[in-house]
Amino acid sequence: MARYSIAVDVSRCDGCGSCWIACKDEYCLNDHLPTSVQTPMMGQTWLTLKEIEQGENWKIKMDYIPVMCQHCENPKCAEGAPEGAVYKREDGIVIIDPVKAKGCKDLVDKCPYGVIYWNEQAQVAQKCTMCAHMLDNGEKTTRCVESCPTQAIFFGDLDDPNSPISKFIAERGGSDQFGPYRPEEGTKPRILYKELPQVFAAGEVLLADKKNDCCEGAKVVIKNVATGETRETATDFFGDFEFKFLTKGAEYEITCSYEGYKPQSVRMVLDRAKDLGQVVLEKA
Repeated sequence: MARYSIAVDVSRCDGCGSCWIACKDEYCLNDHLPTSVQTPMMGQTWLTLKEIEQGENWKIKMDYIPVMCQHCENPKCAEGAPEGAVYKREDGIVIIDPVKAKGCKDLVDKCPYGVIYWNEQAQVAQKCTMCAHMLDNGEKTTRCVESCPTQAIFFGDLDDPNSPISKFIAERGGSDQFGPYRPEEGTKPRILYKELPQVFAAGEVLLADKKNDCCEGAKVVIKNVATGETRETATDFFGDFEFKFLTKGAEYEITCSYEGYKPQSVRMVLDRAKDLGQVVLEKA
């Protein structure tokens, strides 16, 4: 039996909304029994593009995280639900039965990810079905995946090394590079993400005697003060540098150096993404 999943490379998502539109088009005013009944035109978005804005001054980043039902191994929506109202198929897809779950409005509040919606007209809780009706009819992917113009989302069988999702994960560094969204919920989500937003540190290196010139190629080293772990980069042709995927709350030391100039170090606690501004190096 297949073990279906969706993998998302957040770095490739530009927030265009094509996946959201495709999902709405598939389910609005369309019954897909036995896995879902038609959804209303307004008030439901089974796939939400969560916007994460970080940074300050001129160093601002916007990331988009496609968030849908996580098809958890331990779905909280199933806890205490009437028998058969919420079930997990052998392929791992979690379904809210549109007949047996009728009237169970409390399912909406059970989801820690906020991706279950109440259909007032049908009197049933609804969510992403991973396009189970399409898969059961022999199709090979989901509507959100087939509509993504940046190829940020892939679907397939995790147990099949030749499936699109397995190849997608392998090409991007393997399973160690992917993880769940909000793992602290303890639900063991099936949906996998790469490069979920984390705090970053950025800045610009200038030379005191050449402030009108961009300092390209300056060496910049960042060290986690507690662990001693270091990473190194070089300024680009604008004199800018950036370190991504740092640990929130950790103390870091950043040292900038350039041949013929005195190195300069800055220490900071990354309670949020930060811009160091201009780091000016004096002539040695």
